[in-house]
Amino acid sequence: MSQQPLASSVQPTDIYGGDEVAAIVLDPGYCHTRAGFAGEEMPKQVIPSFYGQIGERELFGDEYINPRANFEVKNYMNRDSVVEDWDAAANLWEWMLVERLQPPRPLPPSKNGLNIGDDGDVVMDEDGNPSAPPAEGAEEGAEEYEKPLYENPLLMTEAPWNSAKAREKAIEVVMETWSCPAFWLSKTPVLSAFAAGKATALVLDVGGANTSVTAIHDGMVLKRSVQRSHVGGLWLSGQIRTMLDGSEPKVDIVPTFMVENKKPVEAGQPAEARLRKFDFPISNSFRAYEEERVLTEFKESVVEVWRSPGRLLTPGNEDYARSQPGRVFEFPDGYNQMWREQRYKVAEGMWDENAAYGANNADESSRLSKSQTIPGLIKAALDGVDVDVRPNLLANVVVTGSTSLLNGFNDRLNLELGALYPGMKIKIHAAGLTSERRFGAWIGGSILGSLGTFHQMWISRTEYQENGAGIVEKRCK
Repeated sequence: MSQQPLASSVQPTDIYGGDEVAAIVLDPGYCHTRAGFAGEEMPKQVIPSFYGQIGERELFGDEYINPRANFEVKNYMNRDSVVEDWDAAANLWEWMLVERLQPPRPLPPSKNGLNIGDDGDVVMDEDGNPSAPPAEGAEEGAEEYEKPLYENPLLMTEAPWNSAKAREKAIEVVMETWSCPAFWLSKTPVLSAFAAGKATALVLDVGGANTSVTAIHDGMVLKRSVQRSHVGGLWLSGQIRTMLDGSEPKVDIVPTFMVENKKPVEAGQPAEARLRKFDFPISNSFRAYEEERVLTEFKESVVEVWRSPGRLLTPGNEDYARSQPGRVFEFPDGYNQMWREQRYKVAEGMWDENAAYGANNADESSRLSKSQTIPGLIKAALDGVDVDVRPNLLANVVVTGSTSLLNGFNDRLNLELGALYPGMKIKIHAAGLTSERRFGAWIGGSILGSLGTFHQMWISRTEYQENGAGIVEKRCK
């Protein structure tokens, strides 16, 4: 008689695999944190990595970031996309994975009241004595059951420059606090390459806090190739602020929450808006967070990358840019203006350090260097790898990250790479769908976590107990 397959309710005990185990993929970033189940196309939850704090109380989720008394907006990461506040990080991740991602769980046996009789008395045994307490092992098992993610293996992403100390802290949180049965830590460029179907690639990740270029060879990061710069979405916001401050008339950013009502005005005319008044002072951190929302909208609808001919500072190009169709943007208070050559200039510093706002600044620390631009990062990354590998990397350039969605970005990248490496075959792989570009690393993690062949790679809870947190350094290269 042939062996009967396991019922769907029966979990295989020897592996963390099969469709029965719902592995979770967690992708933390400076601007947003993404989470969902492996095997799905998109993350189920995307929430800001910023959170609110009133005294000791922490508030997670965009819906709670509202004007309130004594309300500060904080981030658990630093600008390098490395976790700084582990208590806040663990609390936000747990809230996201338990409260938002999964359906409500039944109460554990020790707390669900089923050992209490109908009359409210403790259940007695046959001899009229109170039921014996559970055995020592059973109590420990119950404790494990009560922990939030005891059933779900967790795959987490990390920046290529993440420290060994931070990696060990991550596995401690996952295993000690959440009791996950298995864990894996993977670098974001590797997963972005997997999402594009590549095992070998040059990954350009243009995110919110920074831009990085990493060479991946056969699924491994070539460490000497890792380059990063602060020229990302927040830097671009800074360029827009400088442009608005220097425009005539100067444009003040009034966040949406401050506007009670407004009247339509002609382009370039002063805004006519009534502002809300609050009985408490608005914190600088909350105001900055809300202003960043306005700047993000400006980036998405107005800013464009100069494609050709040549660079924007080439003689005659700025005049040509002025003759191109402009874009109108209306600020929350009703002020609106047509933006022409300025919308190209704010992004030009990503490619040409001399074109950035503040390039002539006497303070050298605030000026961009050539090595911090995207062409500079790519050149440094390729200079750090073997000459024989370079042609293969240039034929597999993977572009990911939200800031890479700027209009004209891929065309300009193609031109810059052609100028840097004339005669070499260059092929850029950039997902057409906005969501795929924004969630590249998460999608790669989803693919990896759902592969049957990957299930033998997980670091199991038993391995962690035997070897300690140091195992993550040995296993997750």
